[in-house]
Amino acid sequence: MRKLSLVCLGLLVSMAALGVDLGQDAEPLGDVEVRVALDSTEQAGTASATVRIHAPPEVVWSLITNCKEALVIVPGLVACDVVDQAPDGSWQRIHHVLDYSWYIKKLTYEVMMRMEKPTRVTAERVSGDLKTMKVTWDLQKVGDDTLVSYVVELAPGFWVPHWLVRLALKRDLPKMLRTLRSRAESAAQHH
Repeated sequence: MRKLSLVCLGLLVSMAALGVDLGQDAEPLGDVEVRVALDSTEQAGTASATVRIHAPPEVVWSLITNCKEALVIVPGLVACDVVDQAPDGSWQRIHHVLDYSWYIKKLTYEVMMRMEKPTRVTAERVSGDLKTMKVTWDLQKVGDDTLVSYVVELAPGFWVPHWLVRLALKRDLPKMLRTLRSRAESAAQHH
């Protein structure tokens, strides 16, 4: 099975390619809490989101570290390939192609993912179109549920329209986490 935590990257890229018009914002979007802090140019920043999923961490883990699943979960992700990986599964180098919108060029980049099964995944850009991208997924067991925390630090290295950033943060970040939740809860029912 080709693992990949591109869910993080895709979302990160979507958010990075955005550039929110919010100096600092925390907005509860119903079941998903999103926080954004941008630099003064509104072209780089950090975003975080949290969602509770009624499934064990191992099920969520299997989705966020799987390339095939990343293509379903991450808006705009059109290619995900594992370039290299550790024999023990502790890290992977992954190649991504993000075709988020006709407003933004297709983004190609590679990330190094480090995995601490089943509680933490980190990914950091090692080459490609983005200047900076760091993603962290933390999975915490809470009763029968998993509390999923996602943090992305992003600087695309090119100008992105502010309205596109707002759209991605308000629509696509929660959409990604809701899709993850739906797929994890469905998979947990079939186990």
